Amino acid sequence: MKTKLSKFMDIKRIEFIVTFQCGGKCKHCQSGADINKQGSHPYVLSEYAVEAVKKIASAYEVTSVMTFGGEPLYYPEVTAAIHKAATGCGIKTRQILTSGFFTNSAEKSGLVANALADAGVNNLLLSVDSFHQEHIPLEPVYQFARDIINAKIPNATLYPAWLVSKEHQNPYNAKTKELLKKFSDLPILVDEYENQIALVGRAAKLLGAYYEQPRLTLSAEEPHKCAEVLSVTNISIVPNGDLMVCGFVIGNIYEEDVLDIIARYNPYENKAMLAIIQGGVFELVDYAEKQGITVDAFNCYDACDLCVSLVKQL
Repeated sequence: MKTKLSKFMDIKRIEFIVTFQCGGKCKHCQSGADINKQGSHPYVLSEYAVEAVKKIASAYEVTSVMTFGGEPLYYPEVTAAIHKAATGCGIKTRQILTSGFFTNSAEKSGLVANALADAGVNNLLLSVDSFHQEHIPLEPVYQFARDIINAKIPNATLYPAWLVSKEHQNPYNAKTKELLKKFSDLPILVDEYENQIALVGRAAKLLGAYYEQPRLTLSAEEPHKCAEVLSVTNISIVPNGDLMVCGFVIGNIYEEDVLDIIARYNPYENKAMLAIIQGGVFELVDYAEKQGITVDAFNCYDACDLCVSLVKQL
């Protein structure tokens, strides 16, 4: 039995946003304005990422490591190094989410697929839908699908995003179903999980018309409390090294030991987190307003959408 470093953390999943660089401009993208934004680091530094995986796995029963972006395969060596470390630590699920579009070279596509297989990737989600294919050509994605099949990567599936629901009648879903048929000659399944688009980031602005209008109400009687900051099971690491809990930066793995960051984590010492703990999003809005930050809650689809919008500005 491993000892928890912080009573507020029991880490089961580590997510790496390998890069914010991407060849798409998808309407449903949750990263929104972060995509292709210039920053101090274009991608996660592999040596720090590998060290973080090993150290966190030594302290917690981590069951899943995921890499995504942006497009994580713009930097296949980094992505493979992370999964190789996860494999070495005995982490059960080594997952990657990719658009499959990172090269026009069939040779490189095959080499990357084999490298991922060698690194131990055992769950690959290949995004194919009307949103990705609005900007991303289908041919190299089809080629990569063939390559991951040949590389024998386990649990490799097509992973379309559905607007409202898979059964909802709209032009985006209709186009997605047409695109998926183009892969019907390959022995690759469509993921059983219904990946419904979350109205966060760019999706809220561009696709909101297909959903019921926002009805988020804020009051002390209905505070929309969130317990995720009190019982953390998922953490994220972004290209500049920031370690994040549900959108909050709690430290930087390039500047200090990842276990030191985790050990000192205490949401009661973060004023914004404390507001959420004590009064939910209602209290967070009040705290943000005192910092000169406002968001039109009426245009937010739920409490998470509002919280994300505020935290990015705090």
